[in-house]
Amino acid sequence: MEILPFDSKRKDEIFHHALLVLKGGGIVSYLTESYYALGVIATDRLALEKLFRIKERPKDKPLPIITGDRRALMSVVKSIPRHAEGLMKKYWPGPLTLVFEARDTVPELLTGGTGKVAVRIPGQGIALEMARYVALPITATSANISGLSPAVDAFSVRNYFDDAIDMIIDCGKAPGGRPSTIIDVTVAPHRILRQGRIIVEEGDGT
Repeated sequence: MEILPFDSKRKDEIFHHALLVLKGGGIVSYLTESYYALGVIATDRLALEKLFRIKERPKDKPLPIITGDRRALMSVVKSIPRHAEGLMKKYWPGPLTLVFEARDTVPELLTGGTGKVAVRIPGQGIALEMARYVALPITATSANISGLSPAVDAFSVRNYFDDAIDMIIDCGKAPGGRPSTIIDVTVAPHRILRQGRIIVEEGDGT
């Protein structure tokens, strides 16, 4: 396992290294708006299987993902419903996860067999910068064994996984707080599944 302290002056070098790890089927831990997450390329079946295994995560639980832009988003979703556009315009980049119909090419393991995929363009920070650099959809599941507390720093991530993961981007202590809000846009009107870091009212964004 490599632990690379984040340095804004070296961020392109760090993100390039992360990209190489991800393309090699590896797992990278990085900081989101709240806690550390584990990232693999969302369409890499073998990497997904490894991720589920080390997290001890039930295979019927879908994995959330992040993308850096709309192009990467369209590589995993069938379409963007009209009623989702307002939410995207108002809250992205930000801690709002939207549930879309998944493309047929998206691994069933990612969707938990639901045929749906949960995606967000994260708020300003390391996760967004890395997602834009990588230019591929990557997983954003919390860095923890399922059922335990999410990792708040690189030390916690290492304690959970040690050499089972390949790289940690050490950004210091995570801010913590509430997770992202989750909204299902496969139905109209959209359905709020979890009120999280931002408060969305019924009909908001339309």
